[in-house]
Amino acid sequence: MLRRLASLGHTASDDQLPTLMSPSPGDDQDARTPGGLAGVFKGLAGGGKLTKSPPPSHPSLVSIAASQPITGRNDASVALPTGLRGLGPDQAELYGQLKNKTVALSERVAAANSLRYAIADFPLNPILDIWDAGKDLIEPEKPAGARHVGWELLTECVKCPTSTELERREYYDTLTAQAHPEDFHLQLAALEDLTNKGRNVSGFPYDIFPLLVKWLQDAYKAVRTARRNAQRGPGRPAKGVVLGEDKNFSQLFAFFKDVIKFNSKFAREGVVGLLLDLVLRICMNTSYENDLRMCIGIMDSLVTFGTIPNNKLKDCVQVLSSIHCLVPQLKKEAWHTISNICRSHHGQSTVRILLGVLRNYSPAQDDDETVRKEKEKELVREVRGALSVLKKLLFKSAEKGYPAISLVLLMDGLEHVSATNSTRIATEILALINKLLDDPDTNDISAMVAEEHWGMIFAVAAQCATRVTAAAVADPDTGLQSPLSKDDSESDNTVTQQLVCLLTRIEKLLVQKGTDFMQRDECLEFLIQVHQALPDSTAGLVITYFKEYRSCLPSDTDWKKNLAIALDGFYLNRNRDPLTRLHALEVVIEVYNFLSLAEDLVDDKEVVDLIRRLLAGMSQETNSLVLQETVTFLVKVAESATPSLFDDILDGLKKVVSQEMAKSPLAMLNAPKAASYGYGQTIYVANQSLSNVVTRGYVQIFIRTMNHDGPKASKAFIALVHIARSNSCELDARLTAMKMLFRLRADSEHQIYLSTRTENESLAGSLYRTETSLARKLAEDAAQPSRLSRAEQGLAPRASRGVSFTQAQTGDKATAARQSHIPKPIVPQAQRLWSVPDAEALPEPPPERPSWVLVSYRDYEDGGADLFGPARVVLNMSTWLEALLSLFHNGCDWEVYSFVLVHLPNQLSNHPIFRGAITYIHEIRRFFCEMIKSNSCQEPPNSSGLRRTDVSNCLFHSLTMILSYHEYFQKADEDDLVRTFTHGIGEKTAKTCIHALQVCCHELDTSVSKSLVTILQKMSQVITQPLVAMHILEFLACLSRLPNLYRNFREDEYRIIFGICARYLQSVRDKKQSAARSSHTSEPSTPGIAVVTPADLSLTTITDDLPQYVHALAYHVITFWFLAVKLHDRPNHIPWIAKNLFVDSDGKATNEDQAIVTLDFMQRVAFSDACDSAQDSLFNEDHYGEIQKRRWIIGNSIVTIRQAKETGWAEITRRYPSGTSSFVIRVEFSPLPNPTTAETEDAASEEREGRFQHGVTIGPSHLLMQLLAPMPQMSDPAIRPIPLPDEDGVNRSIRNFDRNSTVDGHKVGVIYIGDGQTNEVEILANTIGGPDYLTFLKGLGSLTRLKGATFNTQGLDRENDIDGRYTYCWRDRVTEIVFHVTTQMPTNLEHDPQCIMKKRHIGNDFVNIIWNDSGLPFRFDQFPSQFNYVYIVITPTPRRSFAATRELASQREAGEQAGKKSHSPFYMVQVMSAPGFPEISPAAEPKLVSLGALPRLVRLMALNASVFSLVWANREGEHVSSWRNRLQEINRLRERYGPKVLHPGGGSAGSLQPNALAAAAAAAAGGISGFHQMGQSVSGAGSIMTMDSMMAGGGSGMSRPPSGMRDSFSSLRRSSVATFFTSGGSTTDPTSHRSSLLSTTTTDNTEIMQVNATEALVDSVDFSKWT
Repeated sequence: MLRRLASLGHTASDDQLPTLMSPSPGDDQDARTPGGLAGVFKGLAGGGKLTKSPPPSHPSLVSIAASQPITGRNDASVALPTGLRGLGPDQAELYGQLKNKTVALSERVAAANSLRYAIADFPLNPILDIWDAGKDLIEPEKPAGARHVGWELLTECVKCPTSTELERREYYDTLTAQAHPEDFHLQLAALEDLTNKGRNVSGFPYDIFPLLVKWLQDAYKAVRTARRNAQRGPGRPAKGVVLGEDKNFSQLFAFFKDVIKFNSKFAREGVVGLLLDLVLRICMNTSYENDLRMCIGIMDSLVTFGTIPNNKLKDCVQVLSSIHCLVPQLKKEAWHTISNICRSHHGQSTVRILLGVLRNYSPAQDDDETVRKEKEKELVREVRGALSVLKKLLFKSAEKGYPAISLVLLMDGLEHVSATNSTRIATEILALINKLLDDPDTNDISAMVAEEHWGMIFAVAAQCATRVTAAAVADPDTGLQSPLSKDDSESDNTVTQQLVCLLTRIEKLLVQKGTDFMQRDECLEFLIQVHQALPDSTAGLVITYFKEYRSCLPSDTDWKKNLAIALDGFYLNRNRDPLTRLHALEVVIEVYNFLSLAEDLVDDKEVVDLIRRLLAGMSQETNSLVLQETVTFLVKVAESATPSLFDDILDGLKKVVSQEMAKSPLAMLNAPKAASYGYGQTIYVANQSLSNVVTRGYVQIFIRTMNHDGPKASKAFIALVHIARSNSCELDARLTAMKMLFRLRADSEHQIYLSTRTENESLAGSLYRTETSLARKLAEDAAQPSRLSRAEQGLAPRASRGVSFTQAQTGDKATAARQSHIPKPIVPQAQRLWSVPDAEALPEPPPERPSWVLVSYRDYEDGGADLFGPARVVLNMSTWLEALLSLFHNGCDWEVYSFVLVHLPNQLSNHPIFRGAITYIHEIRRFFCEMIKSNSCQEPPNSSGLRRTDVSNCLFHSLTMILSYHEYFQKADEDDLVRTFTHGIGEKTAKTCIHALQVCCHELDTSVSKSLVTILQKMSQVITQPLVAMHILEFLACLSRLPNLYRNFREDEYRIIFGICARYLQSVRDKKQSAARSSHTSEPSTPGIAVVTPADLSLTTITDDLPQYVHALAYHVITFWFLAVKLHDRPNHIPWIAKNLFVDSDGKATNEDQAIVTLDFMQRVAFSDACDSAQDSLFNEDHYGEIQKRRWIIGNSIVTIRQAKETGWAEITRRYPSGTSSFVIRVEFSPLPNPTTAETEDAASEEREGRFQHGVTIGPSHLLMQLLAPMPQMSDPAIRPIPLPDEDGVNRSIRNFDRNSTVDGHKVGVIYIGDGQTNEVEILANTIGGPDYLTFLKGLGSLTRLKGATFNTQGLDRENDIDGRYTYCWRDRVTEIVFHVTTQMPTNLEHDPQCIMKKRHIGNDFVNIIWNDSGLPFRFDQFPSQFNYVYIVITPTPRRSFAATRELASQREAGEQAGKKSHSPFYMVQVMSAPGFPEISPAAEPKLVSLGALPRLVRLMALNASVFSLVWANREGEHVSSWRNRLQEINRLRERYGPKVLHPGGGSAGSLQPNALAAAAAAAAGGISGFHQMGQSVSGAGSIMTMDSMMAGGGSGMSRPPSGMRDSFSSLRRSSVATFFTSGGSTTDPTSHRSSLLSTTTTDNTEIMQVNATEALVDSVDFSKWT
């Protein structure tokens, strides 16, 4: 019995359900929740959650029934009826206990429970007797446990298949009697088993239906009460929990459906009517979807297996229709039932009912407004339901049994109900019409209306379209109150959407059907009729029709009316979508174009009126997209407009700007364009303001009129200047105006053009206005927390150490910041409205050629006014400069201010554009200088990450360009410029100011000379600034070659320069020592390999990223400036220089090769500027007889003595690291006393024999002993003369030595690019250049014959003129440059079509000078080569043709001859470096230089660039100069042939100890000073020799082969710095293969000695060992 009860909730099998019915609601429910009476029982009894386990029985009764034995009782036995057969003894005893009413109830319950199982398991006969014995257990007054067992027993009894009808009637009466309400689920389950789930009602066929109707009514009341109590109770039921009453209700519906299905013939019409009334009442009152689904199931069962009474048909149809329309979840079930009704004999009646709902509709009337509204809701619900079903029936075929619908009757009903105010009804009507015009089955027009006129349909649709504007308001008609239905505010199926769908369908039909469409006119008439309600997509249909059929052109009789619709109804209607308005604007533009061509067909006034109608409302325009297209059209009109119409257009555009300027600041902030943007995000045209649209129109007008209508272009220019200077105008508009204004340029003839290149990316990057700089800034901000944590780990525990760049925090705050480890938040940047490069700066490409009608200057005195007639207009550039000055005076937004800072310098470089505004150039110079010196420039916003010094840096760039206007300045103005640049050296702007001052040295030499001492003092104060070292040293190197600037220098002023260099040298040495110590500490096992950590490298404060270059450049500057010192003052500087070269700041001695060779050179020029002296080619055996030759190493020199044995003449040649000196001398002996002999001789002969003694042999060793090697010698054999054997190895070494030049040789390419040339071969094939190019070459160097040249021509042929006959060279005392000039090299395209002979030279030159006359920007990769590191690009500014250049050169020459001062042409110089290069030149940012100063400045820049390139090429090692090479050759000979002496402290003779070297340096310094005072050349020479001897071998350890050339820049610069810092500067590299090989070679006079006092004394006088 328990198993049966648990399975009551299972659904019937699929084969028992009718094919046309959907699954019953109860079936779906039972699949998800516990089934049957078990669950209901638990819900009703305990009120807890429903589970899948059966409800437990009453505890006491269950325990009794389960545990008490049945037999062996003391109770009296009950006599069994004699008719009970089939019962065993046990069952009989149980039956007796059950029947005996006197025994305990628990025993009866236990007996009933046991019999239940027995009946279920065995076919027992006396079922009716058992029934009678146990039926009293279900009486309401019995306990729940007893009733539960009783119901289970009776349920098993009714399952007996052999029961007669009378017995079944008995069962029915007992089961359907009044029971306890909590037992309804058990009662219903028992009845289901009695009827076999509704299949068998024998014994009570006509009683079952009334009973179920009553039960259904009672169950609905119970479930409503339970639901209400559950909602009002303290705790609402959890989601998904089903109440017991809901379970009973659903089970009853399912059972009722089964009874109808199998026994509907027993249902009387009256009972069916009552049932339908109840079901309809439930539908109207319930708010639960499942209730509606079950009611639909009952009606569907009645339709399918029975019939619906005629008097109930209307109510059923209306309710089902309402559910179909208003409850989307039940639409399928509702339609299933309705379709069954329609296919039954009630089909036509159903259609009549639905149409009757439409025709009989009338608004509800009642005095009570609440009642009236309720009635109106009911009526609207019925109408909507009818329309929903009719829409479905329209497309059902009669072949399937559906009734037909008359289109006339349908339209009549629709027309009647379309007058209602309900938007829901209008929605349903439009949905039905849409179905008619778009059959979902055929995707075409419905056959019902395909051949009909659509006038009536469109009349109904037009009536419904009037509800579109009211659709957004909540309609009071709510229809069926189902919680699962949606009102109009939530539904996607609104009247507006249905109307749009209809209009879209009409559009589709018009497009697809074409002109053959029968209803075409009716469709268009409808569209025009509802044009105010047309959506934009449908409005486009009408506009397309106007365009296609030219309805707005004069060829159409109604063209003005149609044009008014297009213009006023669509374009000027600002409520429409911008695209629709633009579509309408196309019609207007087409009309204008036609009217402009057909001038004879219409009055000119029509055209003007059309434009003015557009302009009339333009000031109220709010959409930027529409305004943009309108402005584009007006720009086109303005090109050919009359002056008055052009003025009207400008006034209309001006009103738009004025209207937006008049907005309140709050309104401007709330505008869409002012939305917040991310850090670094750029605002594009899509977000532009209205003023910006107009501004772009002004720019277009200027661009299009500048070449043919000067007055119009000038007016547009004035309008743009007004926008740019106005602080009340929108920022994007001001920037757009400035983007064009800053691109204004003029050529050499003052003709205006617009430049497409701004060439200011580097300056923009300093303000984070390029993508690269912005990415770098973001990376730095992201890395800042790690830097702070690194500072925390430093040695100094100071609280303020390195916390921020501003140093604004206090110590406590800084400490807290380090301890918290919280990253510093990044302040997001404000709106970033511009960046560089900007490919879309101009709205359209400008003309390629300069304007012939628009000029920047006209010299009326020269008669130039009549060249182009009165049409030539002068553009007033003074107004533009005045506007800029007002911005700086009054201040402006940072976006505008920064844009001016970045773009002004490049425009100032174009002199002709401001030729007529020199007064304002003066004012800008004055104001900028004053602003910088008073530090009153505008402060950048905090969010920008910039400081005021960044602003000053940009101002200095502008002043650098203003510097080129110095020919218009007074002397005081020039002095003020130089003082301003000097003022900026002490700040972050030091590098920019140093570069500018380097240009001033050539352009404003007098002013620089006045302030030079101050400049040097400022530089000495900023040497601790990062990244300025190489720039200061480059400035000093260039300055040394300009003697006119320092001709009045005093000794202490020279000392400033030497002090700067010494400070940089000490810094590099300190870093090398620090890196070496770090390497020794971190890697003790590998002392030869040093590791420099990034933390060590980050400590650099006064050197650049490549300290090798700073190291080499500092020595060069010392050398250059020592030569610059006056000859008689040079010895005074030697002690100080020597001390700083060989003694560190901590007092320790050092012995760098470069220091040794520098002091070697100073020794040679200390008392004379004489150059090297060569050997006498006539000193040979032919003239002087037998000659003996010996060679020694003395100090850091190789001394060769060639002695003529007989004549007494000798040649002494001394090879120094820095040069070679050769002397020819003759020994002259003192006369001997006259001997007392008898012979008499001629007095003259005696005197001659006394002075020159014949027969006396003098050898080289004798001469060495007499002149160069006094005795005693010092104890260290390394500084004594070392004799060199006469062998091939020595000869070879000296030949190698002589190949090293005594000057630093450099090669620099010079390439000329002609007009428009871009191809490499075409460029290299040039053989001539312009006159200015030739002038430049003449100033670059001296024209030198190549054939037979004795100097290093750097690869140029010296024998056969293969590389040309001449080249340009330049040389001073220590440097030599050979220029590879491509125009002077032979060109033979037949034999060398690729110009390989030229490319082989310039392709291997580190530095190339490019004279760019092409008019195009030069690209770094224009000449592909891995060795071209630097290009110095020279570009004429302004641009000029070849012919114009020749003409200007002729005019200058004529003026000079006539004594007139002519304006010198200027050229833009820019140094372009390979990727990875630092800024190595003052022209890293473009500089403007006059032709007169150009050759000298470019030569110096090329020299510095070449030095840097040599260092860069060997950056992983160390660049070795020619002097150092010569020194290393000497040291190699010393290591090979000198004695090997072991010092007590370690080391060998090849390397002096530091203290000895320091003593040598001091002695050398003192010796030179003393020699100068004595004034004796011989003594001086001897002393100098002593100094060299004392310094001998000091740099031997530096001997190492130069590193190989790198093929690319892939290696990191920091690794090269680490290699430089950890290279052995003072010890011999033990791993050098060459050093090891040389050290194993010994000679006869090589000794290994252990030095002590006695041996040292003997050794110091034993000259036989070193002669």
